[in-house]
Amino acid sequence: MIQTIGIDIGSLNTKAIVLGDDSILSRAVGLTGDNVESQARKVLDSALSQTGLNLDSLPILATGTGAKLVSFTSSQKSVNTCMARGIHYLYPSVRMVIDMGAESTTVVKVNTRGRLEDWANHDKCASGTGLFLQQMAKLMKLSLEEMSELSMKAKGRADITNTCAVFAESEVISHVHRVPPTPMPDIAAGIYYSVVSRVIALCKRIGIEKDIAVTGGVSLIDGIIYSLESELGFEVLRPEFPQSVAALGAAIIARENAEKSHK
Repeated sequence: MIQTIGIDIGSLNTKAIVLGDDSILSRAVGLTGDNVESQARKVLDSALSQTGLNLDSLPILATGTGAKLVSFTSSQKSVNTCMARGIHYLYPSVRMVIDMGAESTTVVKVNTRGRLEDWANHDKCASGTGLFLQQMAKLMKLSLEEMSELSMKAKGRADITNTCAVFAESEVISHVHRVPPTPMPDIAAGIYYSVVSRVIALCKRIGIEKDIAVTGGVSLIDGIIYSLESELGFEVLRPEFPQSVAALGAAIIARENAEKSHK
């Protein structure tokens, strides 16, 4: 039995997966922080503590923005390649992945073998990312959960048209303070639509193809998924642990590499 580890070191969170021959043995998530290697080790230790395995005996592959900042991995792969492989393991029917993270949104096209076929990411500023949504919720004096719930009660949709987070913030403020003020649910729905419209534009750039899966921390927001499905006109697939799909793909590739070396 071959056990491997995949670790995805993102700008906000680090995710680790321990993979067995035919199942995920454990997973862990933690903040990336300023000391990337130290925090990555803590996440790895958390994942390994659930299995009784030792890091020294396991192949480990890293991906994500901080992959090059750690010294304990045996190899690295691009996050898009890992995303494709991870989603294929979970949903073989998926041909497109929408990954919505803290600082970026990426759309990945996947072929029938789970290999990366094409990809596109946003080329605007922070608008449309997880940090942008946190900023908007704070501006409205709401938690992310409260904003999500409000958005699904909207009777209309406020116009939030700017692709720049700074100007989008000004638009939200104007809706809050106009007389009469725009209803809060409509503002929340407008914020989500501004994000979703950019996501769909990315999808169209490489060609929308079903099935579609959503990953990343932003995909945990039900209001975003509701808005996305409304605009697409069909349901999307959301993994149980959407933040950890690239880490899963990294573990799968690490296993493939280990199998090749044993031949």
